[in-house]
Amino acid sequence: MELEQDILYKVKKKQEKRRFLVSLVYPAVFVVILWIVHLAETLFDLGFHTYGIFPQTLSGLKGILFSPLIHGSFSHLASNSLPMLVLGAALFYFYREIALQVSIYGWLITGLWVWIVARPSFHIGASGLLYSLAAFLFVSGIIRRHPRLMALSLLVAFLYGGIVWGIFPIREHISWESHLMGMLSGIILALFFKKHGPQRPLYSWELEEKKEDEEGGPSEEEDQAEGHDGHAGRQAVE
Repeated sequence: MELEQDILYKVKKKQEKRRFLVSLVYPAVFVVILWIVHLAETLFDLGFHTYGIFPQTLSGLKGILFSPLIHGSFSHLASNSLPMLVLGAALFYFYREIALQVSIYGWLITGLWVWIVARPSFHIGASGLLYSLAAFLFVSGIIRRHPRLMALSLLVAFLYGGIVWGIFPIREHISWESHLMGMLSGIILALFFKKHGPQRPLYSWELEEKKEDEEGGPSEEEDQAEGHDGHAGRQAVE
């Protein structure tokens, strides 16, 4: 018995390790691409900032696709890289069924809203996407009432709760619009996908209540008979 439990524990531990490593793939690849893009821009003296979002212009629409890949400096890129790995890995680990959809929608929705409402300037960087992921992880864990996901929400709040100040126009050269639109898109995506992905496990008494509701409800024939008798009674009264 103990041997079987030990084997099951080792198998489960191995599966969890593999799942964690797999969850790092997409975020790691994305961060590598960010560094390649910025290194190429620096080495070859290119101006990729023109591929950012320039609001309310047709030429600025391309920034919806390209702006998260472009950064103004190495410090800007470095400040986004670690959070992207952490939040991205958390998303793909806990929400693997919908993680790719959430990432793509967060990217596109944030970019579109920035194009609509932001100041007339080039808006670049992956910060908007980061805010979208952070907001999704925080809100989704709370509304699902799943113990592990709620713990993740608290962890996100502890690690990145300070980023909320980024949604206010405190510094002129910071795209607070990207931060705000990213946060709003993450909240909306958390609500939209609340029925998809991991759900709160039902406790034993909840399962019993659900079973009683299913077994104790009147059958279709009883409903029809009751409706017929009630209708006949109303006719007699009238």
